[in-house]
Amino acid sequence: MENLYWTIEGEAAPIIATAIHAGHRISDILVENLALDEATRLREEDPFTDRFIRPAPARVTATHSRFEVDLNRPRSQALYRTPDDAWGLTVWKQPPTQEMIDHSLEIYDAFYATMRRYFDEIVSKFGDFVVLDIHSYNHHRKGPTAPFDDPAENPDINIGTDTNPAVDRWRDLIDASIDAMHRFDYFGRHLDVRENVKFGGGYFAEWIHRNYAPHACVLSIEFKKFFMDEWTGSADDAQIEKLTEMIAQLLPVLEDERKRVPDVR
Repeated sequence: MENLYWTIEGEAAPIIATAIHAGHRISDILVENLALDEATRLREEDPFTDRFIRPAPARVTATHSRFEVDLNRPRSQALYRTPDDAWGLTVWKQPPTQEMIDHSLEIYDAFYATMRRYFDEIVSKFGDFVVLDIHSYNHHRKGPTAPFDDPAENPDINIGTDTNPAVDRWRDLIDASIDAMHRFDYFGRHLDVRENVKFGGGYFAEWIHRNYAPHACVLSIEFKKFFMDEWTGSADDAQIEKLTEMIAQLLPVLEDERKRVPDVR
């Protein structure tokens, strides 16, 4: 399934991967009012996360920028209106008009309506399901020549699980996922993979859990942007391919663990 703003690919499956911040496009209705240059916008988006999810049997990818509509925030915050909404950035030359706001909210509402139908079908076919909610985060915000942020507080991969009210039911799957990613041979080293250090999960994960727990487990996976240059936007293709391989190796672990999740009492 495809429209202008997102794609749904693959067959219905109990393991779904999403990249809802991967998009970079901006619609004509917004672009002339945009105050951000393209490089700044790209720095706050999650480029290349759509590549990470390619091995998954079912995939949801946003094609338009989070600056057009942020699908990982509550509806009232889906369009950034002030610098406080957007890491201190001045997003617009003039405040968004009601037409602009309505445009973004129409996309938002359509996306969540589509996701409701989609996950309803997944539950009816498979019962329990797992979502890999893939994102990336900056760790070099102070400037291209400044030091990187402290790795003690910025793991290579942060697994967000705070939005899951049935986290105990899914604990073995969560722990097995963290272990599998940590044990993966990443060019001769092991990645630092930790839970709820930097992020606990966003609104999309919260919405899925609110509507489908205890049958849903969202792993909100935030990759630190060590696989790219935050300031130029250039990718290290070898690292991206290696991380994609890691996701491919994680999938059978998830499927095995999903089958062992305790029955709902």
